[in-house]
Amino acid sequence: MRRFLVRRFLFILLSAFTVTIVVFTLSRTMGDPLLLYAREGYGRTPEQMDALREYLGLNRPLIVQYFMWLGNALTGDLGNSLVDRRPVTRLILERAPATIQLAVAGWAVATLIGIPLGVLSSVKRATIWDYVGRTFALFGQATPAFWLGIVAILIFSVMLGWLPTSTRPTDVPLTTQIKHFILPTIVLAWGPAAGYLRLTRSAMLEVLDSEYIKLARAKGVSSWVVVWKHAFKNALIPPVTVSVLLLAGYLNGATVVELIFAWPGLGRLALDSLYNNDFPLLTGSVLMITLLYLVAYFISDIIYVILDPRIRLN
Repeated sequence: MRRFLVRRFLFILLSAFTVTIVVFTLSRTMGDPLLLYAREGYGRTPEQMDALREYLGLNRPLIVQYFMWLGNALTGDLGNSLVDRRPVTRLILERAPATIQLAVAGWAVATLIGIPLGVLSSVKRATIWDYVGRTFALFGQATPAFWLGIVAILIFSVMLGWLPTSTRPTDVPLTTQIKHFILPTIVLAWGPAAGYLRLTRSAMLEVLDSEYIKLARAKGVSSWVVVWKHAFKNALIPPVTVSVLLLAGYLNGATVVELIFAWPGLGRLALDSLYNNDFPLLTGSVLMITLLYLVAYFISDIIYVILDPRIRLN
């Protein structure tokens, strides 16, 4: 197992190194970075522009600039935002709590609804429970998040007045804060819950049709033990993969949901940086998103070998 994890860790490091090269190269394709910091003719002489270029290190070869940027990034310095004039790292940390809270809530709701319904649909195959579950999976995956969010606001906020429409307040009572979480969480969890259901159902059906499950049933093992001890454990790998990557995706900012509900998270931060051509903030956001995905892949690999030891042998 140690060799397997070491190999995977080295692969993650190589991938992260490649990502930094791609992110840095893309940041330089947006034009001369100096012209994004300051433009000649707006109170700056050519001499001042040359001095600023030297101060920022933009007069050095590109490879040197890359390693300077990489060295700063390893110490947590991703540069300053061109719009806010504040460190990118601080801006990301300020927005992270809002995204983490929404991500964990959406991930928990999707997991707690999708996986049990998938197991129920597979065990009750070809019954009304199965048809209801498959219908939910079909509509859940076919419904766009932006449409569902708008409809949810129209019904529960505008027509019924039960829930607030948007944003994440911090200086209000806890019950009011929870109300602000309900609609974004449901919209965020709706599609992934349907995906969980289909994935879990397919994995469970494959395991339930295997020979060792039939043998266990023939020996008189109770249905509860067959389903939850033998079948569910062996059907967990696909849902676990989706679960880890889903959480990483949520932590990176569910952009559409944050945009609809004016949620002050990482998704909106990255989108605003794109609108403002704020390349230090955009590259910092992209780098953080990619690294989170790589960490998620590594964690899913660890869970793989715990659930199925045959993987480490291959």
